[in-house]
Amino acid sequence: MRINGFSGMDIDSMVKSLMTAKKAPLDKLNQQKQLLQWTRDSYREFNSKLVDFRTNKLSDKYGISSALNVQKALVTGNTDAVKAEAFANATGIDMEVKVNQLATKASVETNGVGQGITTKTTLAELVAGGSSSIPTESDKSKEYSLTINDIKFEDKQGKSLFNGSTSIATVISTINANTKANVTASFDEITGKLIINSKTSGKDGKVELGSGGEDNTLLDAFNGIKQFELEDGSLVNTKPGVNALLEINGTIMEKNSNIFTVNGIQLTLLSKSTVDKPVTQIKTQIDSQNALDTIKSFVEDYNNLIELLNSKVSEEKYRDFAPLTDEQKAEMNEDDITKWNEKAKSGLFKNDDILSSVITGMRSVITSQLGSLSSIGISTGKYYENGKLKIDEKKLKEAIADNPQKIVDIFQGPLNAPNDGLLDKLGDKVNEALDKISLKAGTDKFSTDLNSIYKEESVMGRRLKNYNKQIKEMQTRLANAEDRYYKQFTAMETAMSKYQSQSSSLLSSLGMTSQ
Repeated sequence: MRINGFSGMDIDSMVKSLMTAKKAPLDKLNQQKQLLQWTRDSYREFNSKLVDFRTNKLSDKYGISSALNVQKALVTGNTDAVKAEAFANATGIDMEVKVNQLATKASVETNGVGQGITTKTTLAELVAGGSSSIPTESDKSKEYSLTINDIKFEDKQGKSLFNGSTSIATVISTINANTKANVTASFDEITGKLIINSKTSGKDGKVELGSGGEDNTLLDAFNGIKQFELEDGSLVNTKPGVNALLEINGTIMEKNSNIFTVNGIQLTLLSKSTVDKPVTQIKTQIDSQNALDTIKSFVEDYNNLIELLNSKVSEEKYRDFAPLTDEQKAEMNEDDITKWNEKAKSGLFKNDDILSSVITGMRSVITSQLGSLSSIGISTGKYYENGKLKIDEKKLKEAIADNPQKIVDIFQGPLNAPNDGLLDKLGDKVNEALDKISLKAGTDKFSTDLNSIYKEESVMGRRLKNYNKQIKEMQTRLANAEDRYYKQFTAMETAMSKYQSQSSSLLSSLGMTSQ
């Protein structure tokens, strides 16, 4: 605490008055820093909205084939045997399907160790008789080998990936993670069986075990390999996969999978046809509502984004409303501070290059497709609406019904150029803007998180570092200046005190002499 001297002068007020003028450059630096921080935070908000529009809307919502699909499959008859989904290129051919045999995968099973074993059980516990057993250190370190489809599950040094301390869950995840083996493993806690299936279904799938006596000791831990009997009576370790056998409109077909596409309809075989329900009937019909709803939703999202961007690049800027200093805030109430800040933040993006470029880019994409869009009932509004789209719903619905493939070609691209549609081109323009925002503000061009951390090495990041450095240096200079002022006033007070003392002494001496 500073204490005023005997002189009666308000030194604190005098120093504060002197420092006010000196603090003006610091206040200006802090205000510039605040504007930069507000701008960067706003860029992150734009980044979030653009990522959402590019990824969640253009790609994941409107860009998938089902979004504009007007074909609908109607399934009657044996609906338990076949499931059907129509694609946009469905030919409209009616089909009668009879399933004679489902496709299966090649598989290997162990004999099983019964109940009481879970995926948390280790191999040492499994061999010892269950999770309640206490394995020895030797049991824990014992290695278990496995070879499938010429792939040995071992490390680069030739050491097995499995030992007594390995849990069944880890065994399964290790097998499934090996893409070269091309198999999937699972464990049935009811029977205690380890089951290994080929990823490839049908007769081409394979699960070939190592032929050496020490190649598959892992399977021995699960009570050995179950053998399967073939039609000729021979026993094999691997149950072979078979192809699906079916008839479509009387034509016999063989497929290596239970899921395949015929006449633009994806068929999923669920079970064999029965005697009482021998066939499944599949017809297609046009359902325009799905595509209509998709396009209406797209136009709404596009217009909302365009409106937001336009509002920011044309927002009025109030140059008389600079960010408030701490001293100014101390003299205002919260409501007044909020209103002031609204004015101070207004116009931060007036004529902003990045936002202006994405608006121009998106509008140019629309303009390049305007002929096609107009033919299906989509047009731009009045000039003062700045590129917003309008829909003639009746015309659009008729266009969808008349030529559904044309709708797909416009938005998602034709079959020979599936990435050349309106949605992809808009996505490219948005992506360009996200690249620019990321370089300038340090945002993550793949994230919608409004609390994501900025990259330090960005244009704004470097400017903020510079501001912080200047502010710190200026605060040091001001602190030194303030101390200097107080020292000067202290020296002045000391001198005045000394002078007054000398004066009093002199007066006293003169008084004594006169007597």
